[in-house]
Amino acid sequence: MSYQDLMVVVLCITAIIILIVAMLMLKVIKLFANEALNPTPFATAEEREQRRLAEQKAAALLPPKPSIWNKLMGLKPLSEEKDLVMEHTFDGIAELDNPTPRWFMLLFYGSLIFAAGYLFHYEVLGTGLDQDQEYLAEIEQAARDKEAFLSDPKNAKSAVNENNIVQSNDDVIIKSGAALFVNRCTPCHGENGEGIVGPNLTDEYWMHGGTVKDVFKVIKYGVPEKGMVAWEKSLSAQQIADLTNYVLSLQGSKPANAKAPQGEKQP
Repeated sequence: MSYQDLMVVVLCITAIIILIVAMLMLKVIKLFANEALNPTPFATAEEREQRRLAEQKAAALLPPKPSIWNKLMGLKPLSEEKDLVMEHTFDGIAELDNPTPRWFMLLFYGSLIFAAGYLFHYEVLGTGLDQDQEYLAEIEQAARDKEAFLSDPKNAKSAVNENNIVQSNDDVIIKSGAALFVNRCTPCHGENGEGIVGPNLTDEYWMHGGTVKDVFKVIKYGVPEKGMVAWEKSLSAQQIADLTNYVLSLQGSKPANAKAPQGEKQP
């Protein structure tokens, strides 16, 4: 929250407090003015007792106030049940004509109003999007968000993917990929890519394609059925790109104890 927003909130709260104080002051002024114009005479003890008894008699004549629960539920007090008894009885059992609770009627009529508005909004006026239109709108918004994300220089390391990666022989990239290879790939592919459990990475044969995009995709998503794990959650897109370029740089290196070719020969 900015300083200006905070000041607006403070001023609003202050205005509300001043308004409440002003209303209380107005009540006090009215009370004093009324007392000045019509002073209350001091009553004797006998007069006060008579007034108290008169107030009790008047209160006894008033019907009891229903509780908040009875108002909410639309219920009648037990003293008024005799007025709710329906005319027909069955086997000596009478039935009360209790009204439907107010909260239920509020929900019922509210549902009708909502249904009418929903019908006009989506079906009559056509101003609302249906599920297919919402899906297409979200796809378009996601494409715009992705384009904006990739165009931001701060996200350059995350911009590379299997569709736009380009092979590079830059020494910095190769060294970065080599460090990643040593820490993650040597248990299956060997220290020099000769292949142990995994295939030989130095020959011309590839099981899932040998282009830079193919290798990037295999490293990123893995090949679970072959035991190749997906690295997209533990490596950034740039790290996967560096590792891809290093793997491709091993082509033709002919390490010792190289594993027999697997897959198809790539041009």
